[in-house]
Amino acid sequence: MKVSELNTSEYSKYFSTYINALENEDLIEDLEISLHQFIKFVQNIPMDKFDFRYAEGKWTIKDIIQHLIDSERVFSYRAMRISRNDKTALPGFDENDYVANTNANTRGIQDLLTELSAVRFSTLYFFKSLSDEQLIREGIASGSAVSVRALGFLIMGHQKHHQKIFKERYL
Repeated sequence: MKVSELNTSEYSKYFSTYINALENEDLIEDLEISLHQFIKFVQNIPMDKFDFRYAEGKWTIKDIIQHLIDSERVFSYRAMRISRNDKTALPGFDENDYVANTNANTRGIQDLLTELSAVRFSTLYFFKSLSDEQLIREGIASGSAVSVRALGFLIMGHQKHHQKIFKERYL
C-alpha cells in the first residue's frame, strides 16, 4: 500500500505536512527502511549536539527522539483501536506536556534509539497483521477523521519532518 493511495479525507489538514513529507513510500516496507535511515542519520550527529537547544524553551534532539517514540506509540494505539472497529472518539495529547514529563535528556542516545527501534518493530508487526479492510477503517482521533493506514504513514512523515528540523536548526 503506497502513500499515493491515501485520500485527503483520511487525515486532518493538520497532518498534511507529514503526509506531504513522503514521496511514494510503501507502508510496510518503508516503516522498516525509514527507521534504519533515521538511526544512521542520528548516529552521525556530533555528540555535543544531542543536548543542544537552538533557542530558549526549544527541545533538544534527545527530547525530539523521545517525542517520536511517544507519538508513534499514540498513533499505533489509535490505529489498533480503529482497526478493531472501536468507534470511540480518541482524545488528542499535548506533546509539550509529554516532553516535559520525560527524562530523555538524562538518557544515552543509544538507549533512546534502541527504544525507538523496539517501538517501530512493534508498529511494523502490527501493521503487517492487518487486512486491507482493517487498513482502510476510519475513526475519530483528536477531533478529526483518520484511517488506520493514514496513521501508519503519519508515523513515517512525522519522523521525516523532525529529521528535516534536525538538519535545519540543530546541525
